[in-house]
Amino acid sequence: MISVNDFRTGLTIEVDGSIWRVMDFQHVKPGKGAAFVRSKLRNLRNGAVQEKTFRAGEKVEKAQIDNRKMQYLYASGDQHVFMDMESYEQVELPASNLEYELKFLKENMEVHILMYQTETLGVELPNTVELEVTETEPGIKGDTASGGSKPATMETGLIVQVPFFINQGDKLIINTSEGTYVSRA
Repeated sequence: MISVNDFRTGLTIEVDGSIWRVMDFQHVKPGKGAAFVRSKLRNLRNGAVQEKTFRAGEKVEKAQIDNRKMQYLYASGDQHVFMDMESYEQVELPASNLEYELKFLKENMEVHILMYQTETLGVELPNTVELEVTETEPGIKGDTASGGSKPATMETGLIVQVPFFINQGDKLIINTSEGTYVSRA
């Protein structure tokens, strides 16, 4: 058990039979009434985000999440196969659990698989990934200083707004948490 007063970003807890990750929290001490903790939680099973308020000092169950390093191998129909880098054990995850992550996954990419007891919760991507531009409008000479942007389709199907000087075939660094362009690779 852990007190809500000890919340920190990234902590995983079990509330109402679901596994949640603390995304944000705020301790509130109103002038009148008891103190409380306002939190923003993400459900690790379905990705839903919920705001929840706890009384100060309330106890919740801490969820022990294992973070296993795995390599993305391939897609087999609706299943996506990952291999443990140490034991060579393979895990299959349905595409419905990876809707957001599939925009960034390439074959042979190393990721972390989140496990709770024997249940696979999902995939934790690196902060940035390197992807190749497969389709974009050609850059026009002199557009580099205008500060505008254009859409570019990456090799995984992700569409990102990029500066005008980016061309087809360029390799880019993409932020996985926001799905935005960072720089050329």
